[in-house]
Amino acid sequence: MRNKKLLGRLGWVIQQMHTEAAKRDAAVFRAESATEGNPFKILVFTMLSARTRDEKTIRAVEKVFAIAKTPREIRSLGSLKLEKLLYGVGFYRVKTKNLLKICEMLVANGDRVPDSLDGLLQLPGIGRKTANIILSRAFGKAALGVDVHVHRISNRLGLVKTKKPEDTEKELTKIIPSKYLRMFNRSFVAFGQTICSPIKPKCDICPLNQLCYRVGVKEPCKECAFGVKS
Repeated sequence: MRNKKLLGRLGWVIQQMHTEAAKRDAAVFRAESATEGNPFKILVFTMLSARTRDEKTIRAVEKVFAIAKTPREIRSLGSLKLEKLLYGVGFYRVKTKNLLKICEMLVANGDRVPDSLDGLLQLPGIGRKTANIILSRAFGKAALGVDVHVHRISNRLGLVKTKKPEDTEKELTKIIPSKYLRMFNRSFVAFGQTICSPIKPKCDICPLNQLCYRVGVKEPCKECAFGVKS
């Protein structure tokens, strides 16, 4: 059953997530500061962040952009030097190859980062989730990137009942007003990094505990209004 009470207060919910996560300096906010609103930097960061903690990705991006700031300059580093800079990032060798190829393609396109879903999906290492995050953060478009945090929390809250992130995106786009799409990923990720963790979420301090269905939560907290729903 869909959580209609929470859906009806979605703007408030997203704002609460953002506020609580900001108090705790969520890594996703530090990542936004590190990318400086630069579409190319956002592209590089988002591609590298797959299966890697934001803290490690931030360090890697800072090292790369300290010595190379454009697609042409990064391409000129070569694979061995770039691998050393990206060491510590998950699947850094594969991502090195993808980043070099991306830079080659961007150079051929006048250094312009594609601002459409179809254009971004042509780049190696860029899937639908990554492309939507780039569209939202770099170009201000109403796009929804569904990562593990968005998928987990949307199901936990009772907004959707899905097994895969791809299905979560389809269901959420049916019920989330377009005005909230841009901030949805950022707020949910930040909340997942600080409050609504995969294991032992901090339900006792969660501002949403009176609205949350807590689907799949194994250790219920007495403050929550609902019983655990499976």
